[in-house]
Amino acid sequence: MDKKLTFAALQPAQLLTTLFDQPYLLLILATLFWSGNFVLGRAVRADVPPIGLAFWRWAGGSILIIGFAWPHLKRDWPLIRRRWKFILLLAILGVTLFNTLVYTGLQFTTAINALLMQSTMPVLIVLMSYLFYRETVTPVQTVGVLLSLAGVLVIVGQGNLAMLLGLSLNLGDLLIFIAVAGYAAYSALLRQRPPLHPLSLIAATFIAGAVVLLPFYLWEHTTGRTVSFDRVTLLTIGYVAIFPSILAYLCFNRGVELAGANRAGLFIHLMPVFGSIMAILFLGERFQWFHGFGILLILIGILLATRRRRH
Repeated sequence: MDKKLTFAALQPAQLLTTLFDQPYLLLILATLFWSGNFVLGRAVRADVPPIGLAFWRWAGGSILIIGFAWPHLKRDWPLIRRRWKFILLLAILGVTLFNTLVYTGLQFTTAINALLMQSTMPVLIVLMSYLFYRETVTPVQTVGVLLSLAGVLVIVGQGNLAMLLGLSLNLGDLLIFIAVAGYAAYSALLRQRPPLHPLSLIAATFIAGAVVLLPFYLWEHTTGRTVSFDRVTLLTIGYVAIFPSILAYLCFNRGVELAGANRAGLFIHLMPVFGSIMAILFLGERFQWFHGFGILLILIGILLATRRRRH
């Protein structure tokens, strides 16, 4: 009798354990949650100040995760104290810097430009992996990265080269590009992560990131840009604290651990795919040829770049 377990036959705990060993599924989920974060960050830019949104995102995420992580934090505390400098570096690059600059950049630039900046991340991760660890990619993987990048450009430019060439860059684009470069470094550096429980690492980086953000949040408050805790703000903070923070970081960190930074970074190119689908489902936009062609290029690129080498 075949004793292989299907997802449907698994108990909840077994299902979570099984899912946690599926790197590509985890990476798809992470990019899905992050896609919603970009759309929401742009939508509430006039109502929620960027540093305030970033601070309460991580403060809220820290509060929500601490109860689940506490037993692991107590056990892992000696290692956290020994590696605190490295954990702080991860927090600054992947928590404080990235999201604050993205939310600030979205005050000045469009979602299209933000997606363009974001689409450079897989290439930057490959570059960082080479600079830090001399990790190289195969010719097939290089073709995969370039194909998926082409798919992003097709979707963002709506199949119109003149539209891409006509885009103008501004301060917001520069801020988002710096954020993307920082997160690329974070992704590459995850190779050196200390052997902490995943919840310990998430909690430690979230708390450290929120602490680093606190003085900047207080400064923003003194300038008159205050956070009004109305219904829209609370719902926004609730979403960004749970989905693109706790769940996405657990999924992405584990995906990098299992698949490596270069393969994991390529899944960032799924963000315009999910963004297009969200726009079609929730905003009434039409599915057009460039959506299909761009998605096809991205999927072929990911399949090529995630192929394992034959021995």
